Amino acid sequence: MSWRVGIDIGGTFTDLVALADDGRLVRHKVSSTPRAPEEGLLDALRALLEEVAAAEIVLVAHASTIATNALLGQVHLELPRVAFITTEGFRDVLEIGRQNRSAIYDLNVTRPKPLARREDRLVVRERRTHDGGVIVELDTASVARAVETVRERGIKAVAVGLLHADADGAHERAIGEALSAAIPDAEISLSSEIDPQYREYERFSTTVLNAALAPIVQVYLDRVARGVRAAGVHAPIFVMRSDGGMAVLKAAARRPATLIESGPASGVIGAAFLGRALGIGNVLSFDMGGTTAKAGTIFDGVPQISASFEAAGSTHSGRSVKGSGYPVRFPFVDLAEVSAGGGTIAWIDAAGTLRVGPLSAGADPGPACYGIGDRPTVTDANVVLRRSNPRALLDGAFPIDAARSRDAIASVAESVGGVVERAAAGIVTLVDAEMAKVLRIVSVERGHDPRDFTLLAFGGGGPLHACAVAADIGVSRVVIPLSPGVFSAYGLLAADVRVTSVRSIVAPADDETWQRARKLFDALARESDAALGEQGVAKSDRNFLRELDLRYVGQSTELVVTAPRSLEEAVESFHQRHEQRYGFAARQDPVEIVTVRAIGIGTTPKPRLIAAAAPAGRAPEQRALRELREVFDGTAFVDTPVYGRAHLRPGDVFDGPAVVEQYDATTYVAPGWAARVDGFGNLVMEHRR
Repeated sequence: MSWRVGIDIGGTFTDLVALADDGRLVRHKVSSTPRAPEEGLLDALRALLEEVAAAEIVLVAHASTIATNALLGQVHLELPRVAFITTEGFRDVLEIGRQNRSAIYDLNVTRPKPLARREDRLVVRERRTHDGGVIVELDTASVARAVETVRERGIKAVAVGLLHADADGAHERAIGEALSAAIPDAEISLSSEIDPQYREYERFSTTVLNAALAPIVQVYLDRVARGVRAAGVHAPIFVMRSDGGMAVLKAAARRPATLIESGPASGVIGAAFLGRALGIGNVLSFDMGGTTAKAGTIFDGVPQISASFEAAGSTHSGRSVKGSGYPVRFPFVDLAEVSAGGGTIAWIDAAGTLRVGPLSAGADPGPACYGIGDRPTVTDANVVLRRSNPRALLDGAFPIDAARSRDAIASVAESVGGVVERAAAGIVTLVDAEMAKVLRIVSVERGHDPRDFTLLAFGGGGPLHACAVAADIGVSRVVIPLSPGVFSAYGLLAADVRVTSVRSIVAPADDETWQRARKLFDALARESDAALGEQGVAKSDRNFLRELDLRYVGQSTELVVTAPRSLEEAVESFHQRHEQRYGFAARQDPVEIVTVRAIGIGTTPKPRLIAAAAPAGRAPEQRALRELREVFDGTAFVDTPVYGRAHLRPGDVFDGPAVVEQYDATTYVAPGWAARVDGFGNLVMEHRR
C-alpha cells in the first residue's frame, strides 16, 4: 500500500490529507504555529505516522505562505539586505516604477519601499539594444568594483538586472559568474533567468524580490526537508507554486518568488478537479478559513490564471490596489481575497457602528470560544447562533466554551440594542456581504455571469456561509465536498507538476512574427521538457501548452490566448477575449504579439472518487439525526435538525434549515434551500426559487 500526502498550512489550522492507492482517505487538523510554520506541518505528519508507516508514503506535497508572510513583515522572517546590480543610468528604475498611485488623491501617498536600498543599487557600464545587439560592451572594471562593494558590505542576496537582458542575458551571466567566484555563498538572481520578458521595471522588481526571498525560503524548505526525513519519510517533497502547479523542493527553492501565492492556489486546483469529475465546467471556488476568505474562477474546467500580480500590496474590498505592492511577473491563480475568516474580529467604530475585520485572532489567541482570547469573532457569532456546535468541534476532540463566545459578542452588542443574538447575526451578515464581494470580483468583473456557475465551498468556514453568499450573488447551486475543512490539502494531490518558459517578441501580428513565434514555441518547449525531466517526471507524463500574449497596438496590457493553431485563430481568440473582458473588440485595429510562452505539465496520479455506500433503507432522520437544536435562522431560534455527515448516504434529501456536522467543518443549510447527497458523498444544496 502506498500513500500520497498533502499538507496545507493556514493561518489558524494546518491540514493534512493522505490518500491511499485504494482511495482511502486519512485527514488531520492541528493548530498552526505562525512563528515556526514547519512545526505545524511536522505535528500533522507525526499524527499521520501513528496510522501509516513512513515507508508507505510515496509523495509529500506542501502549500505554504512563508514567502507572503516574509513580505508582510512577520516577526522572525525579516528580509535580508539585498544588492541590485544594473546598467549605468538605471539604478533608480526600482524606485521610479510606473505612474500607478495607490491613493490617487493623497498628496502624501507613500510608495512601497524598494527592497534594495539606493546605496546598495550598483551600476556597471554596458548597453544593449532592444533586440539584444551590443552598443557598449560589458566593462569588466565596473563589474569588479560592483562585486567588491557587495563583498565588503557582506551582502549575500544579490539581484542582477540589465537593460534588455531579456533579449540576451550574456552580460548578466558574466556578472553572476564574477559574483559566485568572489562570494561563493551568495544567493544570486539573474533577471534573464528569473523573468526574461520586456518591461524593465517589472523584470527588475521580480528579480529583486526573488533575491530577497531566497535566503528565507531556502532555510524554511531545508527545515521542512530535514524534519520530514527525521520522521522517517524519504518520499519526494513537492511545493505548490502560485500558478497552481507543483515543483520539486530543489526547483522551488531556486525560484522562491513563484511561491508567494502558494497557499491559496491549492484550493482552486482541487475545486477544478472535483468540478470536472462531477461534470461541472463552471465553478466558483469559495474558501473560507480561519483568517481569510478567497474566491477563484474555473471556466470550462480550467482555473483562470493571471500573468502577474503585486505582492505585499493593499487590498480594497478584495481588489488589489495597484501601485501599493511589488510587481511580480509570474503566473498565479487569479484569486480575490478578503480578511474574512472564522477568526475575523468584530468591533465598534467611533460612530458606534458594528464592523467586522480586517484584524483576525488567528491561531493565537484564536476566537474567544477556544478559551484564550476574549475578542468577538465570526466563529463566536456562529456559536452564539448555535449554527456551530456549542460544545465541541472536530467531532468532539476540540472542546469550546460557548459562554466565552456569548460574553465576547455581548461586548459589541450595544450598537444593536444590547441583544447578543442580534449582534451575532449582524456580524455574520456583514462578513457574508464582504465575501460576496470577492465572488463578484472573480465573476462579474471578469466578464462572467455568476448565475452560470456552481459554488464549491470549502475551508473550515465556507460551508457555514455558503448558502448566504451564493444567494447574494445569484448562484442557485452549492457543492460541499466530502472533506471541506481539509480540501485545500486535498487539492495538492490533484495538482500537476508545472514549469513555464517565456520570451518576449513585441512585434506586429503578421506572418513573419508568427513564424518567429513558432520557432520560439519549439525552443521553449525543449526548455520546459528539460525542467520536467530534472524534477523526475517521466517522458510519457509530459505535456505542453502553448500561449501567446496579444494586445492592440498602443495598449499597455495584454490578454492571453491559449493553444493557437494559426495566426488567424490567435487574433480572433484575442478579439473574443477582449470583448468578454472589456465589452468590446476593435477588430479593425492592428494587433501585436508581445510574449510567447510554453508551459510544461507533468501529469500526476489523481485522487479517485469512491462511490459512497448505499443507504440502509432508513430515512436520514432515522440514520443520521444527532439532535434537534435551537438555531437562529436570522429572525428567531427554531428547532433545527442536526445531522452527522458520516451517516448520510447517496440519495438522502432534506430541507433547510438544517445543520450538518463532521470532523473538519459544519454546513448550514439555510431556510429556502434543499440538500441532497450525490453518489460520491458530496452535499449538493439548491435554492428553491
